[in-house]
Amino acid sequence: MEHVTGMGARFCGAGGAAARLAAEAPAKPAGGAALDQILIASGAAAALTAALLVLGWGHRSGRITVLARAADLAARGPGRGTPGWAALPIPVAMVSLMVALVGMYWDISLHISHGRDEGPLANIAHYPILIGLFGIFTAGVLAVVLPKGERPGAASVRITRDWYAPAGGVLLAGAGFYALLGFPLDDVWHRIFGQDVTLWGPTHLMLIGGAGLSLVAMMVLEREGRRACGDAGQPPGWLRYVRRCMHAGGLLIGLSVFQAEYDFGVPQFRLVHQPLLIALAAGCALVAARLWAGRGGAVFAVVFYMLVRGGVSVLVGGVIGELWAAVPLYFAEAVCVEAAALVLARRPPALGAVSGVLIGTAGFGAEYAYGQVAFRLPWTPDIVAEGMAMAVAGGVAGGVCGALLAEGLQGRMPRPAVARGVFAAAILAVAAAVANGLVFTVPQGRTATVTLTGVRGDAAHRTAEARVEFSPADAVDGPAWVTVTGWQGQGLHVDRLVKVREGVYRTSGPMPLHGEWKTLIRVHDGRTLAGVPVYLPDDPAIGAKELAAPPRFTRDLQGERSILQRELKTDAPAWLWAVCSAVVLACTLALVLSLGWGVARIARRLPDRPEPSAPGRDEARAAARTEAGPEAGA
Repeated sequence: MEHVTGMGARFCGAGGAAARLAAEAPAKPAGGAALDQILIASGAAAALTAALLVLGWGHRSGRITVLARAADLAARGPGRGTPGWAALPIPVAMVSLMVALVGMYWDISLHISHGRDEGPLANIAHYPILIGLFGIFTAGVLAVVLPKGERPGAASVRITRDWYAPAGGVLLAGAGFYALLGFPLDDVWHRIFGQDVTLWGPTHLMLIGGAGLSLVAMMVLEREGRRACGDAGQPPGWLRYVRRCMHAGGLLIGLSVFQAEYDFGVPQFRLVHQPLLIALAAGCALVAARLWAGRGGAVFAVVFYMLVRGGVSVLVGGVIGELWAAVPLYFAEAVCVEAAALVLARRPPALGAVSGVLIGTAGFGAEYAYGQVAFRLPWTPDIVAEGMAMAVAGGVAGGVCGALLAEGLQGRMPRPAVARGVFAAAILAVAAAVANGLVFTVPQGRTATVTLTGVRGDAAHRTAEARVEFSPADAVDGPAWVTVTGWQGQGLHVDRLVKVREGVYRTSGPMPLHGEWKTLIRVHDGRTLAGVPVYLPDDPAIGAKELAAPPRFTRDLQGERSILQRELKTDAPAWLWAVCSAVVLACTLALVLSLGWGVARIARRLPDRPEPSAPGRDEARAAARTEAGPEAGA
């Protein structure tokens, strides 16, 4: 049984103050933000963008020299071995991504424990998200405006007659802009469809996807910068190795954010999605790390991931005092990739596919065992067959994409037709697996009779244990989970019910039945996803009345979504939701395809050449390659 309450947690500074103010607020809006907050946010965004444009114009015109000095300092310091137009933007983007990551997990925690915002500016966790995402966009803009009087490599993109920008900078600015665009669109979405309190809302995925995939743009920019410096300006092999492992570890972090609902223990989708997402992230990031950095790259990427991602959990859960999020381990997956590379390092596509199979089987088993102690909702035998199949699909798709990414970064992609076919097949495989996980059923004619026991406290502090009897008795058979979940009442309560006999379960501790808590019984069995509301508060903002919890009651099993996402509007036409979702999907595909274009572009225009100091490289193979000619003629 997991029970974390906001009253018992340690609040720190402004974070605790914000939570207390939210608790005292009379009613939280259930649609878009208030007009005054929209105007303030829009004005601030416009001012920051204007300042950035002025800074860029001043640098291009020679009237402002601060960017040139900062870039020169970065090139002589942490960005050694790359020109200023890559040395400065990459650390700016990396730090910004970490700031956004803290804000994202903080924000998710607040929504789970406290529910809706009073407005975008009333949630303190939104500020690091906005700062981080704007920082990623700023890093891309810096990479675009910094090159002056030079062409930054053969892969650069022409902007004007004499202004060329590195492809990685253009992609980085695009990824940051795409993520930032999710904020105003999120408000529009809430106005049309109500607040979808789930990480997987379409506009929420824009925020996560833009930030996470920005790592690919950073990798492209690093490749361009390193080639622009020539052989004489190359950094030491160990420094290049560390940078590559950090970039791959950052990609692992970015791809892992999609799992956050599972990390906190309140997923609103089938459990088989979790092994799929873990395997997809591991396959893509760790195969790329091993092929790009060299021997041990996958393991070192996971070490970087654990330091950052684990640090965020400690910061949000331990220091700020909000909810703790589990951290998938990934070490077993890294060992699988390293083992496969002992035989297949010279055959990247095969390495990606074989690593994906190992990740989906051996890695699945390791995460299964680890999750029994680390996850609030550990994996169960109910998902083994389908979950492993999903993990293999995700691992293979991610593995071949990771191999293509690493090959592109090293300038030796397969033939375009082959690369495009493999990339398209991987995207379709992931889409099919995700779609399979979204298919669920809600049983009809099944009920749950709840008998409260051990009732404690007055109406403002009421808790109780319960005995739950499902009818028919075989309504639940070897489930993925049967829990009582209480959330959004200044805390989180997840209690895995104890089976008494066939169809009869009991709680292992008292559940909250007061205040703003939304408490329900959740059942996930095979493809069944259903819930039984136990207690729901009065919510005037959406016109919903309190659903009380009498000493004994019988209620139907129903779709979880109507309980967990109580704020959703039911009068919006289905076709409108489908069209809006399709627009977001199209924009996401455009971002993914743009990143693929960038990787293919540098592979074609910056072909491979020997790097004798890079750990794990096959020097004989690299030296045997014929140089493709000067970059300017590529």
